[in-house]
Amino acid sequence: MPRTILDVTRLLTRASHPIATGVDRVELAYARRALSLPPERVGFAAIFRRRAAPLDRAAVEGFVQALDSKWRGLAGSPSAALRLAERLGAPAPPTPPAADASDDAFRRALKLRAQAALGLGRRAVGRGDAYVHVSHIRLDRPEVFASVVAAGAMPVILVHDLIPIRFPEYGREGEAERHARRMTTVLDHAAVVVANSADTARDLAAFAAETGRRTPPMLSAPLGLEPGFSADVAPLATPKPYFVALGTIEPRKNHLLLLHLWRRLAEQRGADTPTLVLVGRRGWENEMVVDLLERSSAVRAHVVEVNDLPDAALVALVKGARALLFPSFAEGYGLPLAEALALGAPAIVSDLPSFREIAGEAVEIIDPLDGPAWQAAVLDYADERSPRRAAALGRIAGFTPPSWEGHFRIVAEATGLG
Repeated sequence: MPRTILDVTRLLTRASHPIATGVDRVELAYARRALSLPPERVGFAAIFRRRAAPLDRAAVEGFVQALDSKWRGLAGSPSAALRLAERLGAPAPPTPPAADASDDAFRRALKLRAQAALGLGRRAVGRGDAYVHVSHIRLDRPEVFASVVAAGAMPVILVHDLIPIRFPEYGREGEAERHARRMTTVLDHAAVVVANSADTARDLAAFAAETGRRTPPMLSAPLGLEPGFSADVAPLATPKPYFVALGTIEPRKNHLLLLHLWRRLAEQRGADTPTLVLVGRRGWENEMVVDLLERSSAVRAHVVEVNDLPDAALVALVKGARALLFPSFAEGYGLPLAEALALGAPAIVSDLPSFREIAGEAVEIIDPLDGPAWQAAVLDYADERSPRRAAALGRIAGFTPPSWEGHFRIVAEATGLG
């Protein structure tokens, strides 16, 4: 009987990390879904060297449970949450239970990787199986997916974006070529492609046409939200209004616009300047952004960087914000936008197709290069009596967050995870 074989390679490589990225959460959601189904319907594999190796279901289940526990609630740094509260003048957050310093998830990941190495002589897939791969990891190894096809299985691959190809100027050197290899693997070997947005699906179809390759059957399935982003957590209470930007600090996120805006506000308004909280690690090609963050006294007085927040602290921060600011030049999906709207936080975003897919008319849309318009919106939303923000809150009331149940309904037939 054909089965679904879920590739969990990314989770194994990310097990030592204290906080999950958006792509980590996608693979974790798929793993939880697969483990909810009967054992005869689902198996697991990981890519080791140049092959997909089978993994023991019971060992995967223990690993996924440990990783889920690590990333849900107990993950992150309580001291980071405390420092942020102190900087914003908010009450100290409750102290969560101490996390397990032994890192059971990482230990289990090491054992599974060893199991994958020992299992290279055994086949991970059989004829008619769906081989489900939901991250971009190892897509630059086409021979892995060629062997899956040769075994009679059907690769089902989730594509998150083609940003390194469409906007090479925003990425690391050589990343456009690496991502082109990944997407070529998808086009050459996928039986079905799952795209996180219709915009991503259009980009992949365009890349197929440009490279003279076939376009596989494609499904557009919005990603769901983690349960924590509907949690009953009180908004962060602060004496001054603040705004939030979520995501790695990299050029395509357009942090430079926000920092120039905040420097101008500081010059104009002094102590009355609202606070900007940047949640995300520093990425690449950020010399000007880092210079502003570290050398501009006006920026340093009113802009806060924070990383590794526990989920509850992040939820409280987003709920208490005057708005999420998302002035990106390019996004494949925009999960922070869906999360913020689900928490009832207004959002001011750039005009991107993926944002419109998620939010429709529920958000305020501004050109990412229109600095004066962004400044006017920030000043308006910072005002407690703002009719503009009140109207935005009214629009959010009709927002229906994307769910994993909805996602799996769309991909049920292709993946076997219905």
